Amino acid sequence: MPTPRSGRGATRRLPAVLLAARRLSAVLLAAVAAVLMSATPASAHTDRGVAGSDYDGRVLGTSAPLPGVSVRVTEFGDSLELLNGSSSTVTVYGYSDEEYLRIGPDGVWRNANSPATYINIRRDGAVDLPARADSNAVPAWEQVSTRPEYSWHDHRTHWMSPTPPPRVVAAPEQEHTIFAWAVPLALDGAPVVVTGELTWSPPPRGTVWWPLYALIVLAGALAGFRARTPRPLAVLLALSTTAAVWHLVATPQSGLTTLDRALAFGQASLPTLVIGAVTVLAVRSAWRGNGLLAGILAALIGFMHLVQGLPDMDVLWSANVITGGPTVLARVSVALLILGGLGLMAGAAGAVRRFRPQLEEVPTPPAVAPVATG
Repeated sequence: MPTPRSGRGATRRLPAVLLAARRLSAVLLAAVAAVLMSATPASAHTDRGVAGSDYDGRVLGTSAPLPGVSVRVTEFGDSLELLNGSSSTVTVYGYSDEEYLRIGPDGVWRNANSPATYINIRRDGAVDLPARADSNAVPAWEQVSTRPEYSWHDHRTHWMSPTPPPRVVAAPEQEHTIFAWAVPLALDGAPVVVTGELTWSPPPRGTVWWPLYALIVLAGALAGFRARTPRPLAVLLALSTTAAVWHLVATPQSGLTTLDRALAFGQASLPTLVIGAVTVLAVRSAWRGNGLLAGILAALIGFMHLVQGLPDMDVLWSANVITGGPTVLARVSVALLILGGLGLMAGAAGAVRRFRPQLEEVPTPPAVAPVATG
């Protein structure tokens, strides 16, 4: 017969609901970590790492039709992207009218003797040209892609200096057309000129937006530390996850074909689907009065929103953003991801503390007196 443990006071035992919450959160955390490690959602919400800018570029037109060929500005004016879905070959010319790129059904070929090959490496164009870089030399073609699509940093389409243009400095509250640009191409040898423009727009007013950003964080903290029930925290969870869904749906996906865009959307959707499933569980728990589990899941969801939103931080203070919907909604959705995520994590700490079940106190059995033997 085992001897009962002796000691002062009473031992404490964790309630079953607390143990279940801990086990469930551990499983969910492992699943979420696996999703975040395997997916790359940031690339879907940013343009090669740039989520927002006060500059913006666009293609205005071409001097001749380009059937099956698409040319667009990326990185808010810093780069050009050409997608060739035709059977023709498109030649892109460099800064001295030398052949720079050939994009056709067999992929992309780049001229190693073109100075543009090296100048385009850096945004400021500050590179030392190798001896072979000569615009008058015979082209030396090197294949850089097997797909008929290519994006390159083109200095003809963006503002090179880190200092804003003089007209922007003189009137920063107004929109400006910085300059018009032209990039020469050829379609199976026939010359075509792509024209466009670079513009600048004033950033959003900080006096309007920053108080809203602070309010989003404060709302999450108050929902956890001050609310009588976990339901306000659940409302914020549902709101922030709705913002994540909108941000996903409103973000254009790049790709040469419909299948490419569908695959990109599917990859970007995976973390949002996990967040949605965990949010449903958290809201259900909160409505049933299980504030502890709702708080634990709120911390997990808040962290996931923060991770999802951080690559898009530029959206909070930039005039132009990547979205297929209104810019205001894009900015609000990113704020709910980043700042709402921080608020949820803060509020979750208060909810876990306030709604944690009281530990059961089990009295320690009295010590058994020894029995004398004859």
